Amino acid sequence: MRTITTTDALAAFCAEAKSGPYVTIDTEFLRERTYWSKLCLIQMALPGKTGEAVLVDPIEGEDMSLEPLYDLFRHEATVKVFHAARQDLEIFFVEGHVFPNPLFDTQVAAMVCGFGEQVGYETLVKKIAREPLDKTSRFTDWSRRPLSDAQNEYALADVTHLRVIYEFLSAQIAKTGRQKWVEEELAILTDPATYTVHPEEAWERVKTRTTSGRFLAMVKELARFREEYAQSHNVPRSRVFKDDALLELASTRPTNHEELGRSRLLLREGRRGDIADGILAAVKAGMEMPNDQLPKADQERDQLQVNPALADLLRVLLKAKAEELGVAAKLIASAADLDAIAAGERDLDALKGWRREAFGEDALRLCRGEIALSAKGSAVKVIKI
Repeated sequence: MRTITTTDALAAFCAEAKSGPYVTIDTEFLRERTYWSKLCLIQMALPGKTGEAVLVDPIEGEDMSLEPLYDLFRHEATVKVFHAARQDLEIFFVEGHVFPNPLFDTQVAAMVCGFGEQVGYETLVKKIAREPLDKTSRFTDWSRRPLSDAQNEYALADVTHLRVIYEFLSAQIAKTGRQKWVEEELAILTDPATYTVHPEEAWERVKTRTTSGRFLAMVKELARFREEYAQSHNVPRSRVFKDDALLELASTRPTNHEELGRSRLLLREGRRGDIADGILAAVKAGMEMPNDQLPKADQERDQLQVNPALADLLRVLLKAKAEELGVAAKLIASAADLDAIAAGERDLDALKGWRREAFGEDALRLCRGEIALSAKGSAVKVIKI
């Protein structure tokens, strides 16, 4: 077991990794007390059972540059293998403005290969690597030093078993000819828009049943301020104020500090200083927003006229297709997607790309009455009319 804490040592390992077909990578981080994830540890392993596995410690090596790692990310001859890569990629995109290329995510590949929905690493270790996995260090505070031997071993296990999993899944993907399916999913993970949060759009994530334009204007301005403050001060949104407090403020619309102090749900920190001033400014902006600029609730999906019988048939079709292809059903389409298709909506991911090939074409034929479904025992067959 080797821990890297210098730029030169990291550069030497990454140079060796470039000579191989792939390298497995994982990270440990903290996000409970910050807006942006705090990178605490990077684990990497070279191919083969005897390939070296190392820990890269950016905390102990506080002067270490990660540029050699980013250079490895840009090296197209070596596949960078992660499991459930989204949060890892967000860290590297925010800190280094780079994505691993090419990328392989074993969670995505496992769903395409029929291992279930959002399959966990531990499951794949048991089913593919056939090894036990010690998860006792799962809830470690990875920012504290020194790390124990048990913590180091736990961290390394996240990349050593990943080698066997990658080799198995990549062979399965090649065998089934589903490389394009995986590539379409990975394109989302390597799209900067996936990790870019625009404060002016933050209100769309706040759940409210009120459709009043003025109320939504208050929600929009309060959510915008909260997002900007959380990003600039690197604190969680909930530390500024939670959604229930936001909705309360949108209803009570305080105009001064005295009125703001009457809030039942606002944290003490939100009643004074920059947060209080920001809240009052946001309320004022929401009140003064011109009528022609008021936001509108997206009610289109709620107003869809769903044909329940057709939606049920689409569920049966999806289940049959998923079982036939050996793919997790939710990876193809969600229950909301099926309702939308049954209501006539066509601009859906479930009807695009590989999903259209796997399910969408037959789903549309079913909607047009061009096919029927026949059941025999536990099997469901598609019959052309």
